[in-house]
Amino acid sequence: MSHYFINDKNLEENRREISFRFFGLSYTLLTDNGVFSKDGLDYGSCLLLENVCKSEIEGKILDLGCGYGPIGIVIKRCFSTADVTMVDINVRAIELTKLNVERYEMDNEVLVSDSFSELENRCFNHIILNPPIRAGKEVIYSMFEQASTHLYDDGCLWIVMRKNHGANSAIAKINDIFGNCEVIDKKKGFFVIKSKKSR
Repeated sequence: MSHYFINDKNLEENRREISFRFFGLSYTLLTDNGVFSKDGLDYGSCLLLENVCKSEIEGKILDLGCGYGPIGIVIKRCFSTADVTMVDINVRAIELTKLNVERYEMDNEVLVSDSFSELENRCFNHIILNPPIRAGKEVIYSMFEQASTHLYDDGCLWIVMRKNHGANSAIAKINDIFGNCEVIDKKKGFFVIKSKKSR
């Protein structure tokens, strides 16, 4: 079975377009087999975006595990002056993201990266993550830990996770790492979680 958090070069290609509206704007993005939520914007990502985009974020923003790009593209459209970087381990996802970013004539940086592997010595004001649950707790918790070293002081990690996928355990882990963790929204079993890196 192929998973969106690995590279499966043998997976049959089946590119197609999906459309959605967010904050009054329409989006049409290219997706394919082997990427997360290939049939449309998933509820968790939408809820995460709602909370991020209400918060007037700015500066350097990392869309970690960007898939085909909806989070980073929506954020750039909402905050045109933001410096957005988008990374994913999945080469097919990154190919799609580059095409989708070009469609909206954005200057987002798009990189193939195994979590932070290609981001050494780089820091961000905000890191936004819809964790790859099927990759397992060890991988996800490593992403949280690495995020703490790639945030500027007062920078924020934003994640979304379902309660039945381990949200409470993730909250405890993030609190251990950052010394703080706030659940800023709860809907339909999804928790939007925010932590700030202390000075």
